[in-house]
Amino acid sequence: MASPAQLVIEAFEARYRSTPDVARAPGRVNLIGEHTDYNSGLVLPMAIDLACYAGSAPNRNGLLRVYSENLQQARQWPIEQLGQLQPSGDWSDYVLGVARQLQLNRGRDLLIHSTVPLGSGLSSSAALEVAAALALGWAGDLPSLELTKLCRRAENEFIGLASGIMDQYVSVFGRENAAVLIDCRSLANEPVMLPAGAAILAVNSMVKRGLAQSAYRARVEECGEAAREIGSLRDATVDTLELIQDPIVRRRARHVLTENQRVIDFVAASRDSDLGEMGRLLVASHRSLQCDYEVSCEELDCLVDTALAIPGTFGARMTGGGFGGCTVNLIDTAAVAHFKAVLGDAYRAKFGIEPAFYQVRPAAGASRIS
Repeated sequence: MASPAQLVIEAFEARYRSTPDVARAPGRVNLIGEHTDYNSGLVLPMAIDLACYAGSAPNRNGLLRVYSENLQQARQWPIEQLGQLQPSGDWSDYVLGVARQLQLNRGRDLLIHSTVPLGSGLSSSAALEVAAALALGWAGDLPSLELTKLCRRAENEFIGLASGIMDQYVSVFGRENAAVLIDCRSLANEPVMLPAGAAILAVNSMVKRGLAQSAYRARVEECGEAAREIGSLRDATVDTLELIQDPIVRRRARHVLTENQRVIDFVAASRDSDLGEMGRLLVASHRSLQCDYEVSCEELDCLVDTALAIPGTFGARMTGGGFGGCTVNLIDTAAVAHFKAVLGDAYRAKFGIEPAFYQVRPAAGASRIS
C-alpha cells in the first residue's frame, strides 16, 4: 500500500502536472491539561501517528491554488489579493491564514491529504496549519518555536479564534514514544515517557462540535474576568477562588487551577508507572470539564461512564475543545479488543451512532519529506 506521502505526490502530479515537495504535520491527543493553555498553564499532549500531508510546488499563474483530497474541494486566490481577503468559514481559512502570515508573493499549488479525522478534537486544524506553512515555503530548521507562533497567529488573527498554543506546539515539537509537557507561559517543554502495559485509545463520538467555537470564546472571556479579580490563573491558588464574585466564573477558574495540578500529578504518576493514579486523574479531569467548565455533552459523558465500567480501563476523559469530538482512554493493552466491542455496542444502542476508535501512539513532530 502506498504511503500517504506517495498518495499526495501521485494526486498532485495528476492534478497540477508537476512534482511537489511534501510536508507532514501530526495531529495530537491531549492526555491532560484541557483549556489551560490560553491561561498560561500546563498541558501534556502527544503528537500522534495520524497526520496532515501537504504537497506543494510553484506555479506561474500568480494564484494560490489548494485542493483537499479528503473533501474533494478546490479553492484559489490571486496572490496580490491575499492580504485583502476575509475568512470564508471553511477549511481553506487555515491555509489562507498561514499564507498571509508567510506573506506569500508568488504563485503556489497545494494539495492536502489528512489522516487526522476532521472535527474529532484531534487537532486536524493545527496539523493543516503546520503542514501548509512548511509546504508554502517556511524555510527554518525543525522543530521551531517561530513556526509554532506563526501558525498560532494565523488562527488567532485571521480566523479569529483566541486559541492557546498547545496544538501547533505539539504538532511541531512532538516526540516519538513520549508525550510532551508544555509550560504555556515560558514555552519550555520536556518529554514524558509513558509506562508500558497501557494503550491510548481515542474514541470519536462522531458528534460535530457545533457549539465549540462560541463556547470557547465565552470560556476565554470568563477566565479573563477571573484573572482580573484574582490575578493570573497560573499563579493563583484555590484559596483565592472565594474572591471571585460570579459563581460561574469561579467554577471556570477552579477548573483551570485544579487542572494545572492534575497535569503535575499525572506526570509524576507516569514516571512512577502508576497507571491507576494516571487513570484516576483522567477521570477527575473529565468531571471538572463536565461540571466546572461545562464543555462536555451527553455523548461524551456516556463514552466516559461506559468506558469506566469496562474491566481493563484505567481512566477516560473528554479531550479537545468539547461539545463533541473524542474521548481519550487509558486501557490495559490486553483489554483493547474487548473494550472496543463493549463500548461500541453500548454507544450504538443509546445513540444509534457508530463510534470510531483510534489506537494512537506518540509520534515525532512535523517534518519535510524528500
